[in-house]
Amino acid sequence: MVEDDRGPVVEMEHVDKYFGDLHVLNDINLVVDKGEVVVVIGPSGSGKSTLCRTINRLESIDSGTIRIAGKTLPDEGKALAELRAKVGMVFQSFNLFAHKTVLENITLGPTKVRKTPTAEAKKRGMELLERVGVANQASKYPAQLSGGQQQRVAIARALAMNPMVMLFDEPTSALDPEMVNEVLDVMVSLVKQGMTMIVVTHEMGFARKAGDRVVFMSDGQIVETNTPDKFFTDPQTARAQDFLSKILTH
Repeated sequence: MVEDDRGPVVEMEHVDKYFGDLHVLNDINLVVDKGEVVVVIGPSGSGKSTLCRTINRLESIDSGTIRIAGKTLPDEGKALAELRAKVGMVFQSFNLFAHKTVLENITLGPTKVRKTPTAEAKKRGMELLERVGVANQASKYPAQLSGGQQQRVAIARALAMNPMVMLFDEPTSALDPEMVNEVLDVMVSLVKQGMTMIVVTHEMGFARKAGDRVVFMSDGQIVETNTPDKFFTDPQTARAQDFLSKILTH
């Protein structure tokens, strides 16, 4: 497939989304290129998670266009499922299947959606569990794992589908502080391997270290976009300055 080799992986054009009277996404324009790591930050309620969830149609949009690898995201049906399979998603609450083992959680998508043979899916699943550091937990159930381990399994599960882009929606916010770094370390390793990523996070250290670009949102709008270095040392808007002054003083 030639389309995957260069150019934008995700394009959002004039995207609007309402919850009732609330304008949660207001004329969002965003392009994410292959291999780019975009970190979305901003105050609670600014629309960050909604933005993330519209990219694979977990939330519908009211107007505008979203394209994945140059193809417009359809509303429903088989074409949506196919495009969605190219978009890996990691949530703050892990969303693992409780009644399936760790390895079964990882092989489910490839065998059911991609029709990968079971033996092949298991082999690849074990490789991914090794990569995220929890191969020794393969036969356990999610409830037997720590939060940090569960989130690393969730990352491996998303990777098992060979996605073109990974979406992370506050992947560390439900974790105890001592578990945050074990998940961020896995994410940093993905960055180094060239994975295209959109990361909604409160972890400013990660944004600084791993992001190619910071997108700052407030009140449903993208207020400012810059390199991490520029954004954190010289924010251009009063809204960003105010946000940074509140979080960076502690």
